[in-house]
Amino acid sequence: ARKDIVEMRKSKATYLKRIEAGGKYGAVEKTLRELELNTVCRSARCPNRTECYRKGTATFLIMGPSCTRNCLYCSVEKRKPASLDPSEPLRVAQAVAKLNLSYVVITSTTRDDLDDGGLNHFIETVKAIKNTSPRTEIEVLVPDFSGKWERLSDLINSGVSVFNHNIEVVRRLFNNYRPLADYNRSLELLKKVSLEFNIPVKSGFMVGLGETLDEIKETFIDLKNSNVDIVVVGQYLRPTRNHPEPKKVYNKNEFDEIKKMAQEIGFKRSFIDPYARSSFNAFEIRKELGVISEA
Repeated sequence: ARKDIVEMRKSKATYLKRIEAGGKYGAVEKTLRELELNTVCRSARCPNRTECYRKGTATFLIMGPSCTRNCLYCSVEKRKPASLDPSEPLRVAQAVAKLNLSYVVITSTTRDDLDDGGLNHFIETVKAIKNTSPRTEIEVLVPDFSGKWERLSDLINSGVSVFNHNIEVVRRLFNNYRPLADYNRSLELLKKVSLEFNIPVKSGFMVGLGETLDEIKETFIDLKNSNVDIVVVGQYLRPTRNHPEPKKVYNKNEFDEIKKMAQEIGFKRSFIDPYARSSFNAFEIRKELGVISEA
């Protein structure tokens, strides 16, 4: 069987992940290829990709593989995107039904070129999934839609189980790594959803880009004050040689310290691990917050 190996060494810290591509890996790959669908798993070079595929899960990347923003840590294509494909929501729904997924994460590139930032396309995708697989739980991992939030209620009410928007990095590093995004706008979006809708709210960020422990704590406090229920923190892993090297690789004891910090601040659930990613183990994390349906 093919093996995916992810290895990173800096100073004395080493992370090694070796996963055999068995289980449902082939069925997921075949379905995605046949329906011409993108996943953030592959576009962002996620180190957990084969593990998720083997379990029959994937995070669908809608609105094309190209992003209008230039976040320095990300390997998703940065170029002018193509027009939206109106058949994409149905094809995602077909994949969910074919793979018999009980839980699915829908995310997207950032589309600042669209009048609504792509919010309506999210709505149509969630509706299509619910039409064909009504018992499937759906988590949306959304961009900030450039603050165009007039139809947020339509998105939530279309059948969303978890609302996820990542803060990505600590405040001080936003201008360095996310020059086209806005830290305060992201916090405002998270708080708006938490106050207006009865739905779990989730966010996450990376460490290893030059932040301090005090800044990690400040970010936790900002997220908690925005009523975030679930927080995810993972090690920044350089996706290609063209991306910045990590400033620091945190060891296990340091991750334990960060996890303790999150628990003391009072999040309902925290997933803090070198390989933690916002959509990795999303189903298991959601289950821990309460009973959800099993498709």
